[in-house]
Parts: sequence; C-alpha cells; structure tokens
Amino acid sequence: QVQLVESGGGLVQAGGSLRLSCAASGSIFSITAMGWYRQAPGKQRELVAAITGSNLTNYVDSVKGRFTIARDNAKSAVYLQMNSLKPEDTAVYYCNAVQFRGGKYYDVGWGQGTQVTVSS
Repeated sequence: QVQLVESGGGLVQAGGSLRLSCAASGSIFSITAMGWYRQAPGKQRELVAAITGSNLTNYVDSVKGRFTIARDNAKSAVYLQMNSLKPEDTAVYYCNAVQFRGGKYYDVGWGQGTQVTVSS
C-alpha cells in the first residue's frame, strides 16, 4: 500500500492562490498516476486533476487555466497549484494514487484530505 500525506490547504479570498502538496511513501513503485479529488458538502467526490509518470495531465473543465498539477518523482510528491480561486472551489481536497494493471486503474492510496475554503 501507499501512504499519502497532504498539506497546504487553508482559507483564502476569492482570486487568491493556494498550493497543495502530497507526499507518498510505502510501495511507491506501484504508482502509475497521481491525482487530486475534491468533495464539497452535499456533492459527490470529483477528480480535479491527474498526472502520469510521464507527465501527461488531465483537468476537470471547471479548473482548466487556473489549476496546475505537477509531479516530482524524485520526492515521490505531487502538487496542485491553484490560482484565481473561486468560492465554488471550496471543498476537501484528497490526494490519490492509482496503479494501472490488466487494463484497469486500481486505487493504491488516498490521503486524509485537506480543507480549502475560498471566501467571497
């Protein structure tokens, strides 16, 4: 299994920026891709951004042009730079790691979550 520890959440005004960090440990050799999910109160958890080992990235439409995901393989870490934050970005953000095998993706780790609150 993979252990993921997030940091960097907090309270920010609309238009501001935050940078989330996620450090992986344990069976990091099993990780194919990492990503950030978020869950707002009363809503389903959604994938915000993901990045593969070869730095291919994917973003949900609502954050394109504002958020940037990056990965440091040497540090086994993934980051989410969030700019131009909006109140609708308020959520608990979770780091996730997956392994691709047999044609499918499997979760190998979840972080504990970090709260991001954007005030209007």
